[in-house]
Amino acid sequence: EVRLVESGGGSVQAGGSLRLPCTAPGFTSVNSDLGWYRQAPGNECELVSTITTDGVIYYSDSVKGRFTISQGNAKNTTYLQMNTLKPTDTAVYYCATPFGLPCDGQGTQVTVSS
Repeated sequence: EVRLVESGGGSVQAGGSLRLPCTAPGFTSVNSDLGWYRQAPGNECELVSTITTDGVIYYSDSVKGRFTISQGNAKNTTYLQMNTLKPTDTAVYYCATPFGLPCDGQGTQVTVSS
């Protein structure tokens, strides 16, 4: 199973932007569908966005129009571009393939202040 590593989190003010890379160290490509998830304290794990190997993309209603998922030029990296961030976007963000567990691992913390 491919091990994925999330990064790029941080603290921003509402309206700001962040770009989160999801990388597979040691692999030249991730030949799998991939999803971004998030979990805020006390909340369940939430699916944010997915991209398939055929390029089919899904966004949850809560992020549609603000977030963009994309495949990087390096085929082992997938990005989640987050614009117009809101305090309700505050969470730990995770990426996973369908073979991995969502909201598992280290993740990357995103904190949005009002």
